[in-house]
Amino acid sequence: MEHLMTRQLDLILKEAGADYHWLFELETNPKFLDQKAKAWLNEIFNEMGGTGNFPLLEKLKFDFKIGRYLILWDDELHFNRYRLGTFRSEMYSEWTFPFAEGHRRLCRTFEKECLKAGLQQRVWNGPPVAKNVFGEASESGDFSGNGSTGWKLTAYNDAQYDLQIRLHGYKLIRLSPYETLMTGGSLKRLDQLLINPKEEQRQMLYNWLMRKVG
Repeated sequence: MEHLMTRQLDLILKEAGADYHWLFELETNPKFLDQKAKAWLNEIFNEMGGTGNFPLLEKLKFDFKIGRYLILWDDELHFNRYRLGTFRSEMYSEWTFPFAEGHRRLCRTFEKECLKAGLQQRVWNGPPVAKNVFGEASESGDFSGNGSTGWKLTAYNDAQYDLQIRLHGYKLIRLSPYETLMTGGSLKRLDQLLINPKEEQRQMLYNWLMRKVG
């Protein structure tokens, strides 16, 4: 969870005296999963080519909590064909997720960036549970067969986060490196701004984040 981008946001929030929690964790309550929720998860799991029982996360980890908003930084590994596939679930048409349309577009546009970051075996294959539920991964970079089981698990878990947060009564904000903000008369990517923001940019980033949480 913790990396340069979220550390910078932590500093910006701290400097501004914001009331927030850093590296917040939420334990899930399986009783909240009704039949419709289970059907959605099963639908997404099958979309990924999963077999057996779909795995459930017992604990969700977030970069920040501000009021009833939970904030996650989605790095390059979250934008690919598998995550795009999760958005075909009825969950995303029946419920409104403010980030969904933008993330769909990013999944179509930035899979090459995901490839650059996600070809290492530990990422491409994922942890042992990925093989258990999605089978044997193809060779790194090969989508002609089973593809990346590690990417599939990440995509499935992203959808699980989206569902569980709604069931537990929170609102989710997903940030991405590719989001653009206007500063100094031009659009700049969020990841570029967060590398070493100037004082006026820090204030602008704080105001931008506060607008997201209403």
